[in-house]
This record gives sequence, structure tokens and C-alpha cells, in this order.
Amino acid sequence: MSHTLPFPATTPPAPSPAHAATRMGIVTGHSQGLGLAIAADLLGRGWRVLGLSRSGWPPTLASQYPGLTEVALDLADAPALAAWLAGPALAEALADVVGKTGRGEAAGVQEAEHSAGAQAGQVLLVNNAGLVSPIGPPGGQGAAAVMQAVALNVAAPLALADAWVAATAGVPDRRIVHISSGAARNAYAGWSVYCATKAALDMHARAVQLDGVAGLRIESLAPGVVDTGMQAHICATDASQFPLVGRFQGLHRDGALQSPSDVARRLLAHVLGDAFGAEAVRDLRGI
Repeated sequence: MSHTLPFPATTPPAPSPAHAATRMGIVTGHSQGLGLAIAADLLGRGWRVLGLSRSGWPPTLASQYPGLTEVALDLADAPALAAWLAGPALAEALADVVGKTGRGEAAGVQEAEHSAGAQAGQVLLVNNAGLVSPIGPPGGQGAAAVMQAVALNVAAPLALADAWVAATAGVPDRRIVHISSGAARNAYAGWSVYCATKAALDMHARAVQLDGVAGLRIESLAPGVVDTGMQAHICATDASQFPLVGRFQGLHRDGALQSPSDVARRLLAHVLGDAFGAEAVRDLRGI
């Protein structure tokens, strides 16, 4: 697993207390690939980051970045995620950014949510965690694998968005970005589950835009083909299960895959810019 950061690990950024207290991002799947690069880029911009993933950064690396908080959570485990969202942890994490602990039951949690909303200036939710499996046509996908993909790719982002919007009520600038895919907009043999789950994120962004929630912007953003562990998994797939595997193998062979750090930099330049949310569904390659 690669933990290469887009800035030197020996010289972590030192954001001013004011900036650190007013900008917080939550990144799912932050421990590797594009999620790691996005979390690292946000830290480099002086943001506080809450990473949600089954595993975290190596302790020697994470300790250099006091702006990073990690929660070990299997987002495909729906009961575990629901329990975490029902507890005080999310509100406490948001309150901590603005110097409030937000500890306590019921009224204490509500007070923490209010404090976070009243003082934070900009918050971001990056729904990045995803699963391309199961690959192959129906009849061989397996019920457990299908349900795991739907839980991670669809249920988790939607549940997180709901809880996060509630916990950040009153924050003047709230942004949600779903990491989508070209597979959300084009059908591919062997990827019926992946295509369907990514298309669900696109439609969620469209519908949320129509809701007109105060201070909230949302986009489902396809980053293009990125050099991550997911691509390695795709390239190792048998052509009988995924007929287009040769195309991805060619991109890898020709060095045409985008680096996670480069994609994260361009993605966040857009996500944190004024044009974000003007359209619900975008492709980073066209921006």
C-alpha cells in the first residue's frame, strides 16, 4: 500500500489557528489511493481532516499531521455505520474543529452541533470510498458481494450526507462531492453493479440540488482513470468477466494513468472554487 504524499512528510504544513478552526473536511477511504491524496492535499491547504476507513495512515506519518483525525470504520458494514452516525462522534468531531468538545448525551450533542454550525466557515464531505467488485455478468456475482458493493458505494455516502448535513446546520459554506465514475454515465459489460451504484450517486446529487438546502453545494464528480489499487484489480480481471480489460491494461502499460496526487490537486481546485455545484454531475477531465 502506498502512502506517498503530494508534499514532503518531513515538513508538514502549519496552518494558522483561525484557518484550522474554520475549515474541516471528512474523507472516506482516506487510507490509500485517491482518498489518501485528497486528505493529504487538504492537510497541505491547512484544513482539518477526519478520515473514515477500515485502516489508517502509518502512525509515524499520521503523528506528523495534528490536523488529521482517523476513525477505523468499515463503511460497508451498515449497522456499524448507522450506530456511529447515531452517536455523538460526528458532532464531536465537528465541534472539536472550532474548539468545542461537544461531549455528552442529547442536549450536549445538540449544543455541539449548534456550536459547529455557528462558528465553522467551510466544511467538506468527500464520499470517496468505493468498490468495483463484483465484476462479471449476473449469475456469478454473488449476493454477498452485490450487497457489499451497494452498501459501500451507495448506502454509506447517502447516510453520511444526511447525517453530515444535519450536523453542520448553520455553516455558511457546505460542500459534498461524490467521487463518481464514467461508469455512472456509460454502461460497460461486466460492471453492471459498479455502473448502477455510481449512477445512483449522480442521481442523488441531482435530487439534492433540487432540495435547495441552505448553504449546501453538491456535485457527483468523475475524476477519470487514476493509478490506484482499484486499477490494479481491474487490470487483473479476466476478459471473460470484463471484456474491456485490455483497454485498462493498455493505459497502465503506456503510463497513461493519472497520478492520485495530480488528480487530488485538480479536483480540490474545482471543489473549493466558486464554480463548484453549478452543475450536479461533472467530469474532472472536462473542467
